[in-house]
Amino acid sequence: MNTRSDTRSRTPAARPGAGSYGPSPVGTPAQARELVCHTLAALGPLPPGQVDDLLLVTSELVTNAHRHGGGVTDFGIAVGPDRVTVSVADASGEAPRHELHDELRPGGFGWPIVLRLCREVTVDTRQDGKTIHAAVTVDR
Repeated sequence: MNTRSDTRSRTPAARPGAGSYGPSPVGTPAQARELVCHTLAALGPLPPGQVDDLLLVTSELVTNAHRHGGGVTDFGIAVGPDRVTVSVADASGEAPRHELHDELRPGGFGWPIVLRLCREVTVDTRQDGKTIHAAVTVDR
């Protein structure tokens, strides 16, 4: 079930931006995917489709942070019994918008992809930015 809510994650590891210091260890979508793959490898085998979904969500969130939020300010991944949550923080306090796609303008697909692939998406906004937590269902 795909949901979008304004609730906040209760998993501390999934809440980047709270008490973090220094630059994010993730600067590019490729670095984020590498970190996610490293984390998933420790879980044991997962269905390839679920791994692909998680990597695509990761890429889209990091790309959107760069394109619309001034870059990634923090990144986190949390593993639960039936989900993996990727959290990406940026410096924009503006929540993502889902706009109708204009055929003449490139882009605009990332946020709808995230909403479609995730079990739950939450957005924590602050004056100094926002953190998006995106949970993908996994069979462990």
